[in-house]
Amino acid sequence: MFTLDELQTYLKDSNSDFEIIAHETPIISTQDAAKYFDIEKAAPTLILQTEQGLIAFIVSSQRGRIDFKALGEELGYSKVKMADKSKVLEVIGYHPGAVPFIGHGLPCIFDNRLLVLDYIYGGSGDELHTLKIAPSDVTRLNNVIKFID
Repeated sequence: MFTLDELQTYLKDSNSDFEIIAHETPIISTQDAAKYFDIEKAAPTLILQTEQGLIAFIVSSQRGRIDFKALGEELGYSKVKMADKSKVLEVIGYHPGAVPFIGHGLPCIFDNRLLVLDYIYGGSGDELHTLKIAPSDVTRLNNVIKFID
């Protein structure tokens, strides 16, 4: 688990193309997010529970509703669902909604739709800061086990 300062140092040392955007209140809705960045480039990091443990799913906000059954079939899991909030906090040390793109330590599934964007916006591990980063850096700095279309 990274603090915000540790994340910034790690990203600088990794030659990442990023910016950390501060805001006064947590981003709860798309209306909140629109004050700070292009919401079409938003990419939440969802934590999913599978029979093999937790995985991170970095997904385009433009994807809409996720069919977890179909996702499980595509990934080879018999069960995929959103992980329990307390389990997420216990295992990775971050509250759901503040899970960072980088530093969660989980195997990762990455939405290919994000790769056409110059930057994506999402979690920094701190609910009062958003990470703006090149999607190629997110894939490079994570243990991506699968890209989905």
